[in-house]
Amino acid sequence: MFGLANPERYMRFTGPLVPWLWGAAAVLLAVGAWLSFAAPEDYQQGDTVRIMFVHVPAASLGLAIYAALGVSSFFALVFRHPLADVAAKAAALPGAAYTALALVTGALWGQPMWGTWWVWDARLTSVLVLFLFYLGYMALRSAIEDEARAGRAAAVLALVGLINLPIVKFSVDWWNTLHQPASLLRAEGPSMPAEYLTPLLTMMTAYGVLFLALWLTEIRAEVRRRRVVSLRARAALEA
Repeated sequence: MFGLANPERYMRFTGPLVPWLWGAAAVLLAVGAWLSFAAPEDYQQGDTVRIMFVHVPAASLGLAIYAALGVSSFFALVFRHPLADVAAKAAALPGAAYTALALVTGALWGQPMWGTWWVWDARLTSVLVLFLFYLGYMALRSAIEDEARAGRAAAVLALVGLINLPIVKFSVDWWNTLHQPASLLRAEGPSMPAEYLTPLLTMMTAYGVLFLALWLTEIRAEVRRRRVVSLRARAALEA
């Protein structure tokens, strides 16, 4: 990671990688969608069980991306890692999008299962707080004109938001909630049959690869943007 802190080295390394990631994401999404529609109906949930193949990966990636944003913010704030601030900024919008998708699909799934679109359940509320941290991070960066000050202020907010991640993860264990407990990451193994587990893991992998493609692409675009800003500022000083 520290070797890629140099923007030139990063651009050379990721240039050939990004197209392969986009291609892999497209293939995995297509295969995952086919497996999701091919899976049998659930004896209780019927066709609504297919929402799981969108909701669970989106919720998992929303958490994972915020962790990446928080770690990047830590390196940017403490170690002045050259590309860490760029990486944190690039992770915010995809993370917010995944978390929003998790909230929307959760509501669509909850209405037929629970009889309501929304409850102030511990898991649902903590995921909503996660989404608000994403929005707050992006709003704070946009509100401060100076890039360096904006990055530092947003990094502090991102680090505060890390406190919410274990609350999201363990909320179903710490409190009595409507949301079901973990079905994948359990000591005794996954609790679902292979016909549901295979498409779910495929979609989770697809979402992860898609995020990597988006993230690396956005970092590359931000590096180019900052180069242009730097060149214009230098030209203005020399003029």
